[in-house]
Amino acid sequence: MAFCLLATLLAVELANRLPDADNGKATNYIDAHVHVWTPDTARYPLAPGFNKDNMKPPSFTPEELFKHCKPAGVGRINLIQMSFYGFDNSYMLDMIAKYPDVFVGTAVINPLGKDPAREMDDLAKKGVRAFRIHPKLSEQPVEKWLRPEGYKAMFAAAARNNQAMACLIGPDALPELDRMCTAYPDTPVIIDHLCRIGADGVIRDADVDRLCAMAKHKNVMVKVGAFYALGKKKPSYDDLAPLIKKMVAAFGARRCMWESDCPFQVQGDHTYQASIDLVLRRLDFLSDDDKDWLLRKTAENFFFVKKDAAPAK
Repeated sequence: MAFCLLATLLAVELANRLPDADNGKATNYIDAHVHVWTPDTARYPLAPGFNKDNMKPPSFTPEELFKHCKPAGVGRINLIQMSFYGFDNSYMLDMIAKYPDVFVGTAVINPLGKDPAREMDDLAKKGVRAFRIHPKLSEQPVEKWLRPEGYKAMFAAAARNNQAMACLIGPDALPELDRMCTAYPDTPVIIDHLCRIGADGVIRDADVDRLCAMAKHKNVMVKVGAFYALGKKKPSYDDLAPLIKKMVAAFGARRCMWESDCPFQVQGDHTYQASIDLVLRRLDFLSDDDKDWLLRKTAENFFFVKKDAAPAK
């Protein structure tokens, strides 16, 4: 009897951790990058310069997201503040509060504001684990985009709070990021969308090499996703395999995390399942352990590890 009970418990644990042999899905994948928004602009107004025409699709609420991610086995998600809300993170924060077991967040704050480090401290209490940064926020040319004093305060606060600087950048912004990573080696940094390499349809070796060189910084991670926007921009995205292989070789699977970049990944011919299947089924250079890190463990260890729990190994 005891043996049967132990076997049953072990089977349940394995079902929760590993892909199912019949349907290829798991119950606990993590999507490291999703945007949500609501058509209720009265309660959640858009930032100056944006209007409802910018909301494409017009609505992408958590409930609409779940219709895509749950059938694919994704149960936890890092939300990214949407640009047309500006520095008002209210909708994202309210969704984190509504689904605290599902969501954490990446907020956007003003690096030129009065006290960005204090904002980071306050938002840490509300489930914000990272902060999106990009050259436009600094009002500086790309080669100097991290020079404002506010970024020094943010990088220092991020190291103290174990919050990440999440970079929406292209390869031309990497030299300045390299400088800051050298100055703040303990600051977690995440580079979104494979650094947008191939966004214009061309994957250049020089860009790939420049991104791979960032692996020398031990706290730099890379999001592997937004496949709909890179290279040939067509499912099943096999043309991106050499780029992803080089990223995993440089950073290791433990510093790479899969992202969908929904809702943009579920427009036109693109589907949520096609994005996850590229990692799960089509990259033959990945071991099962590599896939587990990309699809779950890397994001779990950074975004979802509890203070009193040991990170996955």
